[in-house]
Amino acid sequence: MKHFFDKTRLIVNVAAASLAIVMVMAVPQASAQDARTEALERSLKQLEASMQAIRSELNQLKSESARDTQKLMEMEERSVSMEKRQVLEAQNVTKIEEVAASVGKRPDSKSHMLFFRGGFAHSNELRNGVSIQSGGLGGAGGQADRDAWYIGAGFDFNLTNDAWGLMPKTSVMSEVMFEYKEYGSKVRGNALPVSGAGVNVSQFTLTAAPKIKFLEGSRFRPWIIPAGLGIHVISPPSESITVLVPGVMFGAGADYRIWKDLFVGVDARYHLTSGRNDGIKIDGVTAGGYLGVGF
Repeated sequence: MKHFFDKTRLIVNVAAASLAIVMVMAVPQASAQDARTEALERSLKQLEASMQAIRSELNQLKSESARDTQKLMEMEERSVSMEKRQVLEAQNVTKIEEVAASVGKRPDSKSHMLFFRGGFAHSNELRNGVSIQSGGLGGAGGQADRDAWYIGAGFDFNLTNDAWGLMPKTSVMSEVMFEYKEYGSKVRGNALPVSGAGVNVSQFTLTAAPKIKFLEGSRFRPWIIPAGLGIHVISPPSESITVLVPGVMFGAGADYRIWKDLFVGVDARYHLTSGRNDGIKIDGVTAGGYLGVGF
């Protein structure tokens, strides 16, 4: 706009100077001769043509200025539209992350786990059974130790990463796990076994439980199992041939992500059953480590 007004001012000054020169030259000559009058008329016509040219140029400058203003307005509108688009995109990304968190899984993480366990087990009481410690035919047999080793596996299915909005960075998982414990492989039996190989005293456990895991997003994550269902299969059976014993499991532990989706961890679990089943009480604890793979 400054360039437009400078150029307009220059053109007007030139036109005024030309008009002044022509009038100065024409006035003294007008009273003298008609030829001078004709020359003055021609000069006026030329001046009028010059003014028309100036007017045309002014109109052209106005048109150019209007086009420039329109372009500036369009650029401003485009800039505002781009800013609005960026704000909307940021809002959409936030909504996607919130939705992903609400279903318990971030887009950039694997929140489920398959794990393999092993370690030490201890029973609160000595094991009795149909072929050991029996008062039946052949007299009493041997007796297994209360300590055992165990192996097992299981998987965690992640349900939510914020306890359904109640606790940030706290995952709630559904765990299904099984384990095998062996208290003795060559326990002397009573008169029922005919071979001298001995009796294998073992126990198979299947559990299902909620697992609360803390510090979502961290490499180190402690967890607890407040209570879960446990079903135990005992071998040898009780003296009345009972093999299934239900109970409750409690647990606590922690795991650490060592590389990508590979985890190591430690845990301890306590199994509690409802009273004594045909002379057998299998309450006890397991403690050991595990190796997990996220998926």
